[in-house]
Amino acid sequence: MGKLIARTAVMGVMLASLTACQSIKLMQVQNIKESESTQNNARLYCAGTESCHFERLDQTLIMQDGNMLERAAIKSGVVRLQAKSLKELNPLYLSVAPEQHEVVISFYPISPDKAERLHVIHAFKPKTAYTFYMFRDRKKQKASLLDASVPGPLCVDLKVEQKTIRRFCKPYNVLNGLGEFAEKKL
Repeated sequence: MGKLIARTAVMGVMLASLTACQSIKLMQVQNIKESESTQNNARLYCAGTESCHFERLDQTLIMQDGNMLERAAIKSGVVRLQAKSLKELNPLYLSVAPEQHEVVISFYPISPDKAERLHVIHAFKPKTAYTFYMFRDRKKQKASLLDASVPGPLCVDLKVEQKTIRRFCKPYNVLNGLGEFAEKKL
């Protein structure tokens, strides 16, 4: 009985320390405000799935596997909070200098265990909001039952305000279920 109480106490302390770490990171992100030097930055959002996050901006890690916000991302000042809590859906966005960047975004369209990663190199313009929006491209066409049973390709639109400027799609491979995102002409 004593061992059980000791284990429970240790688990409680560990849980409290993990919660405290996340709260500290939340406070650090909340304290990052737009300054005069960042007023011209582009803002990057992700949407369309229940969960998505920015994994990397150029060489700076933002979040790996959706678990924890990286210290380097907080120090670089590119991470912004658009929600009240990190537990809400898609709570973070990026504020980046208006220039060309490589962005890696992880989307979770099916389950929280399976990420679909998109790597994009784009020249972002000042004072512009960009949204990476994931969806499944379902085309209405006459097809056999076998063709209709295959899921449509996963696509990600890069939108400026409401206008799609780039589209990346990943077709479903029947043999192994894998595929790569490729840019499509609009």
